[in-house]
Amino acid sequence: MLQIQDLTYRIAGKTLLEGANARVAAGHKVGIVGKNGAGKSTLLKLITGELHWDAGSLKIRRGAKLGEVAQEAPGGETSLLDTVLEADHELQSLEKAAESETDPEKIAHIHLRLTDIDAHTATARAASILSGLGFDGEAQRRPCASFSGGWRMRVALACTLFTKPDLLLLDEPTNYLDLEGVMWLENFIKNYPYTIIIVSHDRDLLNSSVTAILHLDQLKLKLYTGNYDNFEKLRREQLAHRRANIVKQEAAQKHLQSFIDRFKAKASKAKQAQSRVKMLERMGPLDSILEDKTFAFDFPNPKPLAPPLFTLDQAQVGYEPNKPILSRLNLRLDMDDRIALLGQNGNGKSTFAKLISSRLEIMAGELRKSSKLDVGYFAQHQLDELNMDGTPLSHLKARMPNVTESRVRAKLGAFSFGADKAMTRVEDLSGGEKARLLFALMSMNAPHILILDEPTNHLDVESREALIHAINGYEGAVIMISHDRHLIEACADRLWLVHDGTVTPYDGDMEDYKKLILKARSSSRKKNKKQDKVEKVRSESPELTSLRKNLEKLEKKIKRLTTEIAKYDRALKNPKLYVHGDHKAAAALKKFTAEKLDMTLDLEEFEVEWLEMQEEMEALVDD
Repeated sequence: MLQIQDLTYRIAGKTLLEGANARVAAGHKVGIVGKNGAGKSTLLKLITGELHWDAGSLKIRRGAKLGEVAQEAPGGETSLLDTVLEADHELQSLEKAAESETDPEKIAHIHLRLTDIDAHTATARAASILSGLGFDGEAQRRPCASFSGGWRMRVALACTLFTKPDLLLLDEPTNYLDLEGVMWLENFIKNYPYTIIIVSHDRDLLNSSVTAILHLDQLKLKLYTGNYDNFEKLRREQLAHRRANIVKQEAAQKHLQSFIDRFKAKASKAKQAQSRVKMLERMGPLDSILEDKTFAFDFPNPKPLAPPLFTLDQAQVGYEPNKPILSRLNLRLDMDDRIALLGQNGNGKSTFAKLISSRLEIMAGELRKSSKLDVGYFAQHQLDELNMDGTPLSHLKARMPNVTESRVRAKLGAFSFGADKAMTRVEDLSGGEKARLLFALMSMNAPHILILDEPTNHLDVESREALIHAINGYEGAVIMISHDRHLIEACADRLWLVHDGTVTPYDGDMEDYKKLILKARSSSRKKNKKQDKVEKVRSESPELTSLRKNLEKLEKKIKRLTTEIAKYDRALKNPKLYVHGDHKAAAALKKFTAEKLDMTLDLEEFEVEWLEMQEEMEALVDD
């Protein structure tokens, strides 16, 4: 499907790929991994042709259809469902042609192609994808313009998935999905019949859905068979093997150099010493390993408070008077709690987080907490609140006015901001570096509770692992909202479900929750299909229903005859039927020709009948 050979790409004087090679076979699901800034998204743009390489070659199978998520979210007054359906341009073109075409032969070909691309299931497939990404039946009928940018990006993803490209390219698709959407996407990728290349830092998705990992490191590409865990294991083994070889090479070189130094002045050993010099030259320079720089997080531990940190008794919270988002809240949190909030986007997870962080007041009920309680809150939108012209050092100094600069720098160092990065303009920091700055600002006062709302969106796999270690080493309480199942499973010891306008403890684990979500969405799809069928039957007259059934039967006959005629056409091309003097061949030729003629006449009659039925149905619908 994809062949990359000696590929080199440079931008603004920086080399991202140099002599890179890789091959992706058709039908494989490949995850691209590498450090932030290594060039993973650039590689996707090279594949699509948006960028062009400086040297080497990149070839995609001839005729393969590529699919990528549009950078701009769809808008306008078109409904979500129609937006997704319109993304398949061939389907739209065929359906328009079927309405206007009058040539029976062309009509037959159009309907055969519509059958090949499963046109009769198009609406159901589009609705299923939208449902999996979090849009219920009512939402699917609403216009795109009525949704926020994040939700509309889900529609853009749905459009791409619906078109079923031969090569599907996905760049961090989980960044605008909730946990439930990620679980559905994992399942979709796993069962997708064609080739997928996906850039992702989501460890669970890379473990459950892909068949290979393409590692972009030190300007090169290397393909590893298997999932992310397998890649990580092989990578560690290879690095350990290289280190061992370097140690052996270094010892051998020292031994040779020692012999040369001892005997190069002695005439009796001159030949041996010269021989050792040549051996040393042949060994070449020592191999080198560029160690991955490991980022660190260090959340300062809070001073202990008497339990509980807070309790909620029949509490309500919302944004408008007498319109609570969450009610019947009866919960408590202690210093050693690690809570993950589960529930679809829009159910109220962020509303609950704002209540605990005092960004919202309760509307009814009671909230009891210590007057000394300090809460650190990390939220995605805070990235936009950073001063782009400032530096990490200036941001922390503003929060620590009476502290020496050396102590401020030490605080930054705890979040992997060295001397150079501490003075870098925020605008020039990567997404992951900005996120680490927010972590530093959030935790600088050693809060008793950390609230982490989608903290991993801008972090690569290694930084996510560092965050896990920091959370598990922190001695305060943690409430997290995340689509990263690996983070939840590694850090949370309790699950709270935000559903049906309240928050309640959930007794199962993440695997139980995944099964619950997939089962609920499957039931919802079946219910919607059944309801659509009922409404369709109710809306039709008995005469129209009968005509529709007869039309479906006739279409099956047309399809069968067209297939059979194609078989006879292939048979009649056999040169053995035309051997001079072969009576059996002549008899077979006569028989095949007569049978094909009968079927062709039948097909013409059926096509005329089909046209008459279509006209009759259109007249009934118009009435």
